[in-house]
Amino acid sequence: MRPSLAQILSFVGGYVDTLGFLALQGLFTAHVTGNFVTFGAAMVHGATGAWAKLLVLPVFCIAVLLTRLASRRLDETGRPALRVLLAAQCTFLFLGAVLAVALGPFADADRPAALLTGMVLVAAMAVQNAAHRAHLPEAPPSTLMTGTTTQIMIDLADLLRGVPAEHAARSRIARMSAAVAAFALGCGLAALLYYLVGLAALALAPALILVAATDPASAKAT
Repeated sequence: MRPSLAQILSFVGGYVDTLGFLALQGLFTAHVTGNFVTFGAAMVHGATGAWAKLLVLPVFCIAVLLTRLASRRLDETGRPALRVLLAAQCTFLFLGAVLAVALGPFADADRPAALLTGMVLVAAMAVQNAAHRAHLPEAPPSTLMTGTTTQIMIDLADLLRGVPAEHAARSRIARMSAAVAAFALGCGLAALLYYLVGLAALALAPALILVAATDPASAKAT
């Protein structure tokens, strides 16, 4: 059975975040607020990548802002906004993969080559975050699973207490569990492929987003 658009995005969220963390000295490219923690750790331990972690948030915010403006403009002109945004994300991911292979490996995440590669990947994941929130509002988040896991456990507790059969918790658990599983699979496969082929593993991400952009749901989503 073909995975849904939301599940593909969840897989890519885990996949790219893990590869970014491994390749760019602990840089989160999707879960950007996690860089606050790693920035503090870098300051204490004197590790590299502090500037990259500081730069992530403004780059992410600007990319989300521009994505939202582009999305509204595409909607106003009657174009398939989600499909266009996924194509833009695919382009960023492809460019990030090319840069990673050409310029990596990265021993210091604050060097210009690593900064450029990292910020391109951050922009790609910012597009995914913004597009997902705007056009797939009913789907669980695709780049951060803490809230989703919390909701699964809350719903499971309600089911154990005997909520009615038609309660929304039942369908929500299935939908959210699939998102968490896809994200976890993306994390695991990213680690394995990074170990086997190094930075070339990034090439899988734009290929998957290209598949997502051809999904009929990407043309119909509002």
